[in-house]
Parts: sequence; structure tokens; C-alpha cells
Amino acid sequence: MERRKFLQHTAAFAALISTPLSYSHGLFTGNLPADITDLSACDLSLAIRKKQVSCLEVMQAYLNRIHRYNPVYNAIVSLVADDALLQQAKMADQALARNEYWGWMHGMPHAIKDLAPVMGLPYTSGSPLFANRIAEEDGFLVAKIRNQGAIFIGKTNTPEFGLGSQCYNRVFGATGSAHNPELTSGGSSGGAACGLGTHMLPAADGGDMMGSLRNPGAFNNVIGFRPSTTVVMEEGDAEERLLWTSGPMGRDTKDTIRLLQTMAKDPVFDDLRPLNLKNIKLGWMGNLDNYLAMESGILALCEASLVSIADAGASVEAVKTNFTLSDLWQSWTTLRHAGRSSMLEYYDDLDKRKLLKPELIWEIEQSLSLDETDIQNANVIRNNWNIELDRMFDIFDFLVLPTAQVFPYSKEIHWPKEINGKPMDTYHRWMEVVILGSLGGIPVVNVPVGFDLKGRPMGMQVMGKFGDDKKVLEFALAYERITNHLSKRPNLVEIDD
Repeated sequence: MERRKFLQHTAAFAALISTPLSYSHGLFTGNLPADITDLSACDLSLAIRKKQVSCLEVMQAYLNRIHRYNPVYNAIVSLVADDALLQQAKMADQALARNEYWGWMHGMPHAIKDLAPVMGLPYTSGSPLFANRIAEEDGFLVAKIRNQGAIFIGKTNTPEFGLGSQCYNRVFGATGSAHNPELTSGGSSGGAACGLGTHMLPAADGGDMMGSLRNPGAFNNVIGFRPSTTVVMEEGDAEERLLWTSGPMGRDTKDTIRLLQTMAKDPVFDDLRPLNLKNIKLGWMGNLDNYLAMESGILALCEASLVSIADAGASVEAVKTNFTLSDLWQSWTTLRHAGRSSMLEYYDDLDKRKLLKPELIWEIEQSLSLDETDIQNANVIRNNWNIELDRMFDIFDFLVLPTAQVFPYSKEIHWPKEINGKPMDTYHRWMEVVILGSLGGIPVVNVPVGFDLKGRPMGMQVMGKFGDDKKVLEFALAYERITNHLSKRPNLVEIDD
């Protein structure tokens, strides 16, 4: 940590709080922990509303933590100047003193994923093409979060245009896992998940096309929830589901639900209770009958957690899908490639093409080889997969499988080239395990299953029927009651003086 910067931040804080507020507050009032950043988002919200802690104290605590650890983990980018943030926090306190309450995130620091615009902040999408772009207005989710009183402190890091489950780009560099900054945080919501796991953020948003909420959740030992595609997004419907959706992340399920209430189109996610696991049936899909290559130790961690679920009264059975899984991959890659045709303008301009990551160039080139028949065939496969999902959900309440096929790996490696000796033929083949939920557009929550002998975290996906988002989240609440994986905190690393 740089001592000069710390002293400057502290001095700025002291100057701001020299103006008396109309109420008294204390850092150690009541049951508050010694470090404000240890409060969950829900508890922090309550402490602010009850004036047990000021928004200034909250902002200073988070800024101190960010300045201490972010130089190592690189979760938060485009950080707003301290003085400006502390001034906003002071204004939030003054509003409370006038009995003006902005919402459950009143005065809480928040950093939005750098694929969304926040008015006045850099909006790079992780691309050198937009390294100097400043957003002129808030995106629709940003507006919702701002309307709940959040103070935007910056952005969370993401791979270029969100492509790939390794959080690196040529604008800001790579983001490390909260549990080992030398390893990847996953992606594309890697900065968000790392920010949560290191307690540099109280809550975080993200988006998920190919596991971008789930994989970072697993790699940072936090909750990542991909909702049914009609819950947050305005486009699509139950019949024509999007391939991607925005969604929430949290240090625990309760925080995840609270942010989802803000992000969702309809406020229907209140009064959720832990699910009674008795008579609940889970279908364990494992490695899809050896179809998927998986790093040693992943299945064992998941199965140990499934034993805990069974001990709590649920039924867990192995299940095989009646579907040709290679067809799923064909459908997925075809539809994914087709979605890159909108980026042709960057490809056609040779100067801009030079600034694109190789994986994106490949995706665009693949889109050029597709015709309407290819896309129609891909959609037929997808529709048949939805029918197969409905068949399995007639038998099981939830379908379960690992969140990733490898543990967090070196952030210097762009993507794993092989798993257990099996070559990965594309930059995203190693995340094939997530496309079952993505193609279905169904709700999926990543829950933690613990750590391997090297201290690397892992999670498992719990998938529910389309529209059963509440039930999936209530399962996650129940799962937290019978496991303690979320309680394991990382030993954080900071730059030496």
C-alpha cells in the first residue's frame, strides 16, 4: 500500500466530516463489525438507514480497502476521485438528516460492469477501440441502481466485449481471483465477482451468456445468479428466449436476491424463504456421462455437497439426458457466431480490426460462413432441447452439474488448451458445461462447493425450470443453511510498502 496516498485519502475524509451532521453515529455502534466492509449488503443498508453508520464512514472504509488491495487484484477500474466520492457520500448523509431516503442502496458504493454506460464515466467495454469513450447517459440497469441510492465509484473489469471466461483486456489488464490473485477471476463478470470476494464491493451486477455470472461466482466463492431471460431483460419472451441476460451477484444469496429486486422488471422477489428440502428431487448430471472433460477434484467437491443436501432430506439421483450433446454445441456455437455479425463494422475496417482480440476476429469470421439454414437448424435443436429440459423438470425439481470444468488457472493464460489431455478446440470449449442453462434461458444459480487442496474454489450450477426463479433462489437460501463454504474468507495480498 502507498502510505502517501493513504494519508491523502484520510485527510480528505477528515476535512469532509468536519461539517457537523444532524445526528450522531459511531463506527462500533451496536453489533457493527470492526470493519464496515465486513457487513453484508443487506446489513449495510440497514445500518445506514438506522444511522448506525454514516455514508461517509462507509465510503471511506471501502476506498481504504480498494486502495489497499485493488492494485493487486485489479477488480475495479476507472475509479472516481476520492474527493468526489466522499462529497457524494456527505450529500447522502445530509439527505438522511432531512429524512430523505433514496432506497435500499442509499449511499452505498457500487461499481458497474464495464459493458454498461454510467453517465460521465469511462465506458471502454474492455476494448482499445473505446479506451477513451465517456458515457453520455446511464444504461437502463444503471438508472435502476442509481434510483435506489447507490453511489457509482467506478467500473468492474471485464474481458474485451465480454468475450471469454478469463477477465483480461488490453486496456486494464487481468483480474485475479479473490482467493489467489495469480489465478483468473473468471469472466466475463470477473471484476464484479473479485470485488465481492475481496470485500471491495458490497454487491455487484453482471451479465451471463456463457456462464459469465456463474463461472466468476465459482472462481471467487460468491453467489452468481443467471435469471430466466425474461426477468430482467425487456427483449424476448418465454417462446423466443434471449441467449444472455443481466443478473446479480452477492456475497450470499440474500444480498443476491436484494439486488435482483432492483434489477428485475417486476418487484416479485420479496418474502423468499429457505426451501424445505424434504421431498425435493435433484438430478445430478455430473460430467454428462463422460462427455465433458473435467479437472480432477471437481466432481468430488460437488458430490460431497450433494451428500449434505441429501442428508437434509432431499433426493439426489444421477440423470442422463436423452439428447445428443454434440448437437447442443453445434446449436450454441452457430447462434453465438450469428450474434457477432453486428460487429462487422470493426472487422471491415482494417485499422480497427488490428485492435480486436483474436478470439473476436475468429467469431466474426465464423459468422460470415453462416446462412439462414444454419441458423434455422440451430434454433430447431434449441427448441428440442427446451422440450427435453421440460421432460427432465417433470421428474426433478432441479438439475445440477459443476459450474466449470477446470479450477481457476493462471491469469496469464488466455484459456485452457486442454483438460486431462483432451484438447480444447475453441477458446470457450472449456466452458461447455454452462451452455445447457444458457440455451434453455432458464434460471441457474452458482453455489459454492468448497476448495481443492491448492485452495482453489469451485461451485456447482443449480438449474430450475424456466420461470422458477424464486424456487431456485429459495433452494440457494436453504443450501447456505446446511453448508459453510461462503464463510471461508481469502487471505488477501497487498503491494508491499
